[in-house]
Amino acid sequence: MDQINADMREAEKNLTGMEKCCGLCVLPCNKGASFKEDEGTWKGNDDGKVVNNQPQRVMDDRNGLGPQGGYIAKITNDAREGEMEENMGQVNTMIGNLRNMAIDMGSELENQNRQIDRINRKRYDQNIRVQ
Repeated sequence: MDQINADMREAEKNLTGMEKCCGLCVLPCNKGASFKEDEGTWKGNDDGKVVNNQPQRVMDDRNGLGPQGGYIAKITNDAREGEMEENMGQVNTMIGNLRNMAIDMGSELENQNRQIDRINRKRYDQNIRVQ
């Protein structure tokens, strides 16, 4: 879009030069409406950084165990209860990872929506300029 904008500026400059009488003075009858573009649309550093790699899988231990006594109440203190406690800990870690991934995806979607809005503003400006 930025290259199209630069090409359109150059084409408008050349057309203005062609409208001059013998290349010297502007004819009043050929005076057309000039396009006023919004410079805020074309500023350069709003797109953010290019992503070169994707986030890696992270085992998140900051969620830790649930309550102080664990996830289940120990009744018989056998191996099955220990295994259930371990499984619940793993489920808690996985749910925490899913939560963190959802938060990261939400922030990435917000960034991409801002970029899409900026591209749409550029497209709108170009459509007006071409008409």
